[in-house]
Order: sequence, then C-alpha cells, then structure tokens
Amino acid sequence: MKEKIDYLLRAAYELKASDIHLTVGAPPVFRLHGDLKRYGKEILKPEDTEGMAKSIIPQDLWNTFLEQGELDFSYGIPGISRFRINAYQQRSCTSLAIRIVPTSIPTIDDLGLPPVLKRITDKPQGLVLVTGPTGSGKSTTLASMIDHINRTMRKHVITLEDPIEYLHKHGGSIIDQREVGFDTKNFSRGLRSALRQDPDIILVGEMRDLETIHTAITAAETGHLVFATLHTSSAAATIERIVDVFPPEQQSQVRIQLASVLVAILSQRLFPTVDKKGRKAATELLVNNPAIANLIRSEKVHQIDNILQTSKGMGMHLMSSSIKNLYESGVISRESAFPYIETEQTT
Repeated sequence: MKEKIDYLLRAAYELKASDIHLTVGAPPVFRLHGDLKRYGKEILKPEDTEGMAKSIIPQDLWNTFLEQGELDFSYGIPGISRFRINAYQQRSCTSLAIRIVPTSIPTIDDLGLPPVLKRITDKPQGLVLVTGPTGSGKSTTLASMIDHINRTMRKHVITLEDPIEYLHKHGGSIIDQREVGFDTKNFSRGLRSALRQDPDIILVGEMRDLETIHTAITAAETGHLVFATLHTSSAAATIERIVDVFPPEQQSQVRIQLASVLVAILSQRLFPTVDKKGRKAATELLVNNPAIANLIRSEKVHQIDNILQTSKGMGMHLMSSSIKNLYESGVISRESAFPYIETEQTT
C-alpha cells in the first residue's frame, strides 16, 4: 500500500495539484488550480484507504488515530516533496486529505505579494498577522517572509507549526521549527516556552484560543517580532476577532495593547488564473500608523477601510481593490472576481 500511495503522491506533485482526497467509494481526487479532478477510474475500497493510511502514519501514532478518529502529520518523499496530511474516520472508514508542500520556498516576489512585506520583516518587534480562509496560502506567505529574514538577517527564529510544512535550513539566521503534538503539547505552551529560548522572532502557526492570543500580544510587547495566522477575511474583521476573544472587562485594555504592538495585517484569498494553470493571491494590507491605532483604541474599527483606501502611499489597500486589479489586468476571470466586488467595478 505504501507503493500505491507514493505513486499517487508523485502523480499529484507532477501535475502541480495542491491537494489530494482519498475516500471510500470514489477514485482519488486531485485539486488542480482550485478545481477537483478525478485521477483514474479505480474506486477506492475501505481496505485501500485504511492500508494507505497505516503505511504512512508513524507506528506509534496509529493507536492515537484509532482512538481519536483523526490525526495530523507530515510525510515526505525524498527528492519529490513534503505532504501535510489529515487522516480521519468517516462512516467507519478511513479518509485522507493531503496538502502538497513544495520543497523549495517561494520568495515574496515569486508569490506576487506586496513588496512592503520586506520592510515589515525588518521591524524589531510587534505583531504581524496573515489571515484568510483555509487553503488561501497563509503558510506559504509566512514561509516566504521567514525565508527573507533567513537570507538577509542574523536572527534566532522559533516556529510553532501544526504540522511543519516548509523546512527551513539555517542561513544567516538560526531557525528552530517545533511541531505541535510532537515537539510541544500545544501552541500556547510552546509559545510560553519560546519566550525563554532567546528568540528574536516567533512564528505561531495559528492563534486558536485566548491564551495563545494573549501570550502572542505579550511577546510582541516584550521585544519580539511575532508572526501568526487567523481565519479571518479582512483587516477589520481580524481586529474584531482578537478583541472579542477576551472577556468584556478586558477588551478595553486589549485594544490599547493591540493598537501599540500591531505592525501589519495581510489578508489574502486565492483565485484561479484565466489560463487555468495556477492561482493568484488577491490581498488586503493594513500597515499600522497613528490613525489606525487611534481607531483601534477608540472602538472605531469599522472606519479602517476608509484609511486603507486613502493610504496607498504606505502600500495599504482593500481586498476589493486587489481583486479588481487582477481582473482588469486579465489575470483572473470576471466570474471569479464578481462575487467579491461591486457590479459596476467589473463592467
């Protein structure tokens, strides 16, 4: 079975698929440039998916998978790629959702991200957030920023990831990558420990709970540059989400802290290109300045969009503006852009 799943992983990598879905009752399915495509005609049976899962899940974790019904782990094929895998039970059968992680780390320029991100990585301390829905490329964006730091600076970087996707080699910087569930119990515990490990920069794969968010803000206050992700769709929504996690009696203080430590929020979403050969990220960028900090402190987050529209000189922009630019330059189709921008902008 290991040969069978390795064959599918190689095929998906060669076709430049982003994801693979293996589930009972259907052939293998690849996500190619955002669309699901069946690969072959062989219908997978329960013994197929269970056998493939068992062949790649670390032996000491197999019982954990059976007990909990789901498991996140990484898998690699030397010379090909690494894979982020979620095995899960459904209708008493095993399914696998697999994300293909390229071995080479794309640069900020390769990804077409705002060049101002390079200046943001130079900040000595603060909080940088990358947000967007699942599958929007947040991990890749963070990897490109850490890689830029690794190539241009001498820093100690600690990452907390679930699971580790891109592997960073020590360059000008030292990069220690810790995997949640293996190297540390959870994000909040790993983040607390990181503060005692002499880091300059800390990457938190996901801010999932109050304790992790509180510790990340504290780390940014105490002289560290902290990168993290959230599943939010815009800069304003990100700020509201962070504040709302805290009890009402703490929210005023959190707004003051966030206004002080926030460096930038990059929100992104992937769109299939017109030629169907790839996907392109549309972005929204907030770079904290006195006007934005004042809106955060005074509970006027709803006015932030106005500043993003009028601060292009700082690199700021709205998601709708980025999507409109991609559409008007012929990179993405009208059908892709239309749901996210007003009708008159696309006609």
